[in-house]
Amino acid sequence: MKNNQPDIIAFCCHYCAFTAADLAGTMRLQYPANIRIVRLPCTGRVDANMILQAFVEGADGVMVAGCEEGSCHFILGNLRALKRVTYAKKLLTEAGVNSERLEMYHIAASQGPLFAQKSKEFTERIANIMSGSANK
Repeated sequence: MKNNQPDIIAFCCHYCAFTAADLAGTMRLQYPANIRIVRLPCTGRVDANMILQAFVEGADGVMVAGCEEGSCHFILGNLRALKRVTYAKKLLTEAGVNSERLEMYHIAASQGPLFAQKSKEFTERIANIMSGSANK
C-alpha cells in the first residue's frame, strides 16, 4: 500500500471489462488510479497461479473482470475464470490471507459506469482490510 492507496491488479477481458474501463475513461468517470489493468483475451486465461503471483509480487487486492455470464466471446471462459477465482480464494484462506482481497466481476463492454463503481468499491474494501490488518 503506497500513499494510503492499495495496489490493485485487475485482470480484464479484452472484449468486455477492458472496453468498459476504456468507456469509463472516455466518459470521464473517475475511478481509482491505483488499479493496474492487465488486459487478457479472455478471463478464461486467468489461473490460480497468476492470481497468487500477483499477491506474491505485492498486490493488496486482485480483481478479475470479465464478460457477463452467458455472454463470453469464448463461450465458457468467464465461467472457468469464476471457478478458478473460487479455488484461489480457498488457497488464500488456507494460507491465512483474507480471501476478500480477491473478487470476480461480470461487466459488459457498455457498462463503463459499473466498472468505475466496482473499482471504487473494491478499492475501498481493500483499503479497509489493509488498514485493519495494520492495526493488529
